[in-house]
Amino acid sequence: MPATGPIFARHQRAIDRLVEAYQDNHRFVALIIGGSVAKGCARPDSDVDFMIVATDEEFARRDTADDLFINRRDLCDYEGGFVDGKVIDFKYLRDVAAFGNEPSRAAFLGAFTAFCHRREVDDILPTIPVYPERDHDQRIRAFYSMAFVQNWLMGEAARHDNPYTIQRAASQLALYASRLILAHNRVLFPYHKWLTRALEDVPDKPAGFMASLAALNTSPSATTAGQLFEGLRRFRDWGVKDIDAYMWFMREVEWGWRGGKASLEDL
Repeated sequence: MPATGPIFARHQRAIDRLVEAYQDNHRFVALIIGGSVAKGCARPDSDVDFMIVATDEEFARRDTADDLFINRRDLCDYEGGFVDGKVIDFKYLRDVAAFGNEPSRAAFLGAFTAFCHRREVDDILPTIPVYPERDHDQRIRAFYSMAFVQNWLMGEAARHDNPYTIQRAASQLALYASRLILAHNRVLFPYHKWLTRALEDVPDKPAGFMASLAALNTSPSATTAGQLFEGLRRFRDWGVKDIDAYMWFMREVEWGWRGGKASLEDL
């Protein structure tokens, strides 16, 4: 799978040195280039992100030793350059293709092998960055409900003049409104760093959505929150009534611990 855009010569030289450093090492079976270089949107000063597929034995050894990262500056010849990689095994590729979350799948958008000694790696790569259609309706319901409740919280935070809750609710509203639009377009959530770029590219979104999102992020208030959320509400019927959104939030967020595992924020 080739990169989706041109690769700077300096990044290609770093990739070539990565290949030279690891392709003859029997402990590794494939080198996968990802990140901005693979997506064709790297800057001249970008690092080179990669995943290196280890043999089962090598991965087990490194996993036990908490040694699953490779970060090297000696393979780059430009100021500030480095290669940054994770050690994975083939089982990881099978797992992410079968049930990986959206950011894990999105990490493989544009990814390609720089060397590969195991054909199954090249075969499985195209099956990973695929939107999880099976859970689509549940995602729409969850993201809309979260956006609805966070918009309500913005009003409460403003009423009580609570700066922390204003910042928190604004961030959550921006996230879940954005995830709702991505899910509507069946586009993977690429994690926070690439979220705005992904939104700019989706074809079907409310008029003025990006401007409303920017206003909320730069000037969080009940007004900017309401403008963003009302744009979502008018855009289409999401199939979620107000009471449905409240009930979803209570059961899935406030009472989520009843399933036996509290979220990290509630520990």
